Amino acid sequence: MKRILYIGNKLTNHGYTATNIETLGPLLANEGIAVRYASSVKSKPLRLLDMIVKTLRHGFWSHYILIDTYSTSNFWYAFAVSQLARMMRRKYIPILHGGELPRRLERNPKLCRAIFGHAHINVAPSRYLETAFSAAGFNVVHIPNTIETKNYTFQKRRQVAPSLFWVRSFSPIYNPEMALAVFAKLRTTYPEAALCMVGPDKEGHLEKVKRSAKNQGLPVQFTGRLSKSEWTKLSASFDVFINTTHFDNMPVSVIEAMALGMPIVSTNVGGIPFLLEHEQTALLVGDADTDAMVNAIKRLLSEPDLVARLTQNAAVVASGFDFEQVKHQWAEVLI
Repeated sequence: MKRILYIGNKLTNHGYTATNIETLGPLLANEGIAVRYASSVKSKPLRLLDMIVKTLRHGFWSHYILIDTYSTSNFWYAFAVSQLARMMRRKYIPILHGGELPRRLERNPKLCRAIFGHAHINVAPSRYLETAFSAAGFNVVHIPNTIETKNYTFQKRRQVAPSLFWVRSFSPIYNPEMALAVFAKLRTTYPEAALCMVGPDKEGHLEKVKRSAKNQGLPVQFTGRLSKSEWTKLSASFDVFINTTHFDNMPVSVIEAMALGMPIVSTNVGGIPFLLEHEQTALLVGDADTDAMVNAIKRLLSEPDLVARLTQNAAVVASGFDFEQVKHQWAEVLI
């Protein structure tokens, strides 16, 4: 039996959105792989300490150490654990999530070589990061983020209402303020428009967005963090999925929206154009281009054939992210 130590942010018990460690880990365990995890500690300094302790405790037990690797502050977790794994002479595999990792490669080449240059292999969930890491000379393989499509009910849509659905953590990099701006402009033409925003707070930003909505008189539904089953059920009451992020990689929430049959309007940033094709699986607009997003939504409201084409094509793409389709790729990496 293969044994894995999985390092990442396992924080749903603290009200945060589930990350890859809480989706991929159990799927690998279901395939007969023994998986141990770190960390579910909320405090960032104590979480890093827990990751280091668990690596020392379980590193020699494991055949591989998987490390969810991000591009901002959580980058340092990956750096610390990878260097400890090197000293212990254990095989480690960074799983690349941060949409800003290509910039990190340019800004911190020595640090990046220390992490990615000594990895057993680097796993890129998006073609975007695969391309960037390959160009930088690193050993990288593309294995997409995964969902279990059986858990998503495709809702056929043609004629849609101006009801918008947004799912993400409330962080500046995901630009939730753009959703408010889009909603405000859309209401000038469609006063019956609705907006539901689903996701946990991040460093107090949710309250800032709530205050902004209140000051503008916008009737936004804020749900806070919901479980996957809760928000996918709620999504059936809304029609258009909007993704407003400044930076992105391979967002699972967008893949889930594709599986649910929601027409998608997204900013065309980071790994998004490697996931979504303009006019074929979604409508894409420039970063922070509120007017373009409003106009794209209006197209969906007036063009039922466009809605049908986008959602049907997107559902086909989403089916390719089912774990049954990608588990053999993990088997090849973990031989």
